[in-house]
Amino acid sequence: MKITRNHILFVIDTDSILSGVYSIMDEFKKELETMGLSDEIKILETGNLGITGKGVTLVVYPEGIYYVNIQKDDVKKIVEEHLLKGRPVKDLVLKREVPFKGATLERIGPGRKQVRIVLENSGIIDPENIEEYIGRGGYKALETVLTSMKSEDVIEEIKKSKLRGRGGAGFPTGLKWESARKSFGEEKYLICNADEGEPGTFKDRLILEGDPHKLLEGMIIAGYAMSAQKGYIYIRGEYALSIERFNKAIKDAKKYGLLGNNILDSGFSFDIEMKKGAGAYICGEETALIESLEGKRGQPRLKPPYPTVVGLFGKPTVVNNVETLANIAPIIKNGSNWFKSFGTATCPGTKVYTILGHVTFPGLLEVPMGTTLKEIIFGYGGGIKDRKKIKAALVGGAAGVFLPENLLGVEMDFDDLKEYKAVLGSGAILVMDEDTDISDMLQSIIEFFNHESCGKCAPCRIGCKELLTIIKNIRKGKGEKEDLTKMISLSEIMFSTSLCPLGQSLILPVKSAIENFRSDFEQKMI
Repeated sequence: MKITRNHILFVIDTDSILSGVYSIMDEFKKELETMGLSDEIKILETGNLGITGKGVTLVVYPEGIYYVNIQKDDVKKIVEEHLLKGRPVKDLVLKREVPFKGATLERIGPGRKQVRIVLENSGIIDPENIEEYIGRGGYKALETVLTSMKSEDVIEEIKKSKLRGRGGAGFPTGLKWESARKSFGEEKYLICNADEGEPGTFKDRLILEGDPHKLLEGMIIAGYAMSAQKGYIYIRGEYALSIERFNKAIKDAKKYGLLGNNILDSGFSFDIEMKKGAGAYICGEETALIESLEGKRGQPRLKPPYPTVVGLFGKPTVVNNVETLANIAPIIKNGSNWFKSFGTATCPGTKVYTILGHVTFPGLLEVPMGTTLKEIIFGYGGGIKDRKKIKAALVGGAAGVFLPENLLGVEMDFDDLKEYKAVLGSGAILVMDEDTDISDMLQSIIEFFNHESCGKCAPCRIGCKELLTIIKNIRKGKGEKEDLTKMISLSEIMFSTSLCPLGQSLILPVKSAIENFRSDFEQKMI
């Protein structure tokens, strides 16, 4: 095996591609050749390192030096100074200033150690190389399942792990699989919901871009557990790199006998097909997604019956989120007790978040369930940038809750958040500093929901328009004294009467914004 003294890992994701990462990689290769370093230094591609919004990002090992916002003109300097002379180029290194009193670089930001289960390979392996995934223990869980476990055993292990769906609802994964397996009929389907359409949410995209085989392995195991023969991944059409990498993962898995007919000579056959979404947020709702897969307009169905009984093409169907399925192989490989050693008693494991807004280090992170919101913002996010004070955090994406500074001690898990009438939702955390106008933020959310409402049910169709009219009047100084009460009352009616979670969810941002930040609205009504 050829030994090299340095590895340069380039982050290949949507952000870096748009920033011209491939041309900069070519420039590095040319410069290394010119300096006679090609045999000593290896260039590799990898997934997201947890840093976003920094253009072309790379890390040099074994030093672990992060370079960000790299331009073509910077390449020669890095090669000459760092790779040839051993002197990191300080003005290009990721700046990790101490953002608040008492902080240390080892305890905050991208350098802080995370507990990674879903993202354990992201930023380490080449996501397009199946051999690197196998080298990290990939497909070992699938081998175990097909050679020594019955489908009932797999479901029991997932039930013991207490894994709850990471798509927002938190429904026990094992129970959902069991329901579908016991449903009448031999033809059953598994669907992976990768239609990530909520503003500020991109965790599933980065999971797919950084480690597609982990999701693929989880889908095959899930198919085996529920006795399905066919799986679909419904993926947001704009996720070009995710689509490309998952398609390659499917192709490579088939080549290695890990997908398709008679997998590993076990007698079990399972195939996966990809379907691109057309950008409708409503298709993130499982029954609307199923309608879209069937070639119909993406609109929700009445429930019951639930998809596990009557789903795709009228057959029993399980719909799981990307992050949920990415937990399956590690649980099978390491055991349910291992999984339960992370997180809380009722919400074990980890949670993947995208943290963005006015934080020092926006990006992707994975921490144990139950980690406090304050720890996520100030520990992993590095606190508020420009040394400003925090005003609010929108937790759970656009359909989430505005939490003020005095509630940052909340533990981020399904049960503790419920006490604060908050949700984990899509895993997005939008941090806002003291200068933010919450009424402006709420108007943006209502505009999004109004635009994305499918119009099938009157409460959502009419309610979204009415809420938008009211808040626009408030922000123009034309609001009336009872408007805030009217907004809460209207969103409560929508919660009780809307057909699906789109209309039901507006109560969360509307009520929390008005109750926790009433002055931001009232000052415009004077």
